[in-house]
Amino acid sequence: MTRAFLNAFGVVSALGNDAEHTYANMMAATSPGMVRSDEYSPAAPCWIGRVAVDLHALPRGFAHYESRANRLSLAALEQIDAPIRAALARYGAERVGVVLGTSTSGISNAERVVACELLGTPAPEDYDYRQQKLGAVSDFVASVLEVDGPSFTLSTACSSSAHALAAARRLIDGDVCDAVVAGGTDSLARLTVRGFQALSAVSEGLANPLSLNRDGINIGEGAALFLVSRAEAALELLGAGASSDAYHISAPDPDGRGAYAAMAAALDDARLDPSEIDYINLHGTGTRLNDAVECVAVERLFGTRVAVSSTKRLTGHALGAAGAIELALCCLALEHGDDANAATPPHCWDGVRDPALPNLPLSRLPHARRLRHCLSNSFAFGGNNAALVVGWAR
Repeated sequence: MTRAFLNAFGVVSALGNDAEHTYANMMAATSPGMVRSDEYSPAAPCWIGRVAVDLHALPRGFAHYESRANRLSLAALEQIDAPIRAALARYGAERVGVVLGTSTSGISNAERVVACELLGTPAPEDYDYRQQKLGAVSDFVASVLEVDGPSFTLSTACSSSAHALAAARRLIDGDVCDAVVAGGTDSLARLTVRGFQALSAVSEGLANPLSLNRDGINIGEGAALFLVSRAEAALELLGAGASSDAYHISAPDPDGRGAYAAMAAALDDARLDPSEIDYINLHGTGTRLNDAVECVAVERLFGTRVAVSSTKRLTGHALGAAGAIELALCCLALEHGDDANAATPPHCWDGVRDPALPNLPLSRLPHARRLRHCLSNSFAFGGNNAALVVGWAR
């Protein structure tokens, strides 16, 4: 397969408004955007992961794309504007593509219109149906960048942006593109917060991944966009794996077969042995079933030697954007580590182990050795699973 390098990335989430603040807050295990709020569920306040920075308005002439999701994409995009422009100049607009993942896009815009309809009042003057389309997130980025290569959006719930990065790698391997802007974006909305509350999947407090006391997730928002290209760089997207076990509409296969298959496929694609993975960013939602299934699958493939952590207590679960955001956290850990000072994203929880779960080594500071390869898991409703391997270019 043609090699796909990660030339640059921008990230915004509850952890921070750029890569620098994200890394500092992650390693300090603090998150300025994690707050208790009733904004999205007035009758049942809960913890959410909100981007705690004012987002720039969309450029003039893009009102038909106005949504919080697109503002989040713009916040990530602005961080890597220079390398993207350089790629456009090098390869030409027709050889640069855009692939993003999302689960909500501009659904909050639609919520306002539905509320007006129920009240019998006119829709907001600034509403445009295109704002709520799932494909709007990629259409917007492609339009802003004026690229002429393939542009499409993937929506597979919580594995969306991980699949988008894998798709970017395939576009390069198939000689369809020389560079792809890939990643994901998702914004907070009543639909998702109340929907997960209806499933009894939202935690009463901060999420507690792998804990005996875990009781659900915190919904979050954010965006992470990567410039993936054939131009050599320090970091490389080494492998991608996917599976679809279709066990249940929302519950994972209790035997972890789908999760195992995705991770094994990613390792095979990267031509790596399980012993060569130094850190795993777990999907780690904090629900009882997800954590149990994932731990079983990880132990089966890796044993109990590789450091693991869930970062969702710090970011919230950003749904379709989670895979890209968590891959960015892996990249930050790789970039900031060296032989004398290596560190993996810390596992944040209450410290109470669940004796029913495999005793996986949870990430702490400092790490024993320099990181070379990281694996990031993203598992979604319907058994739609994805795993990505990132590491130092070989």
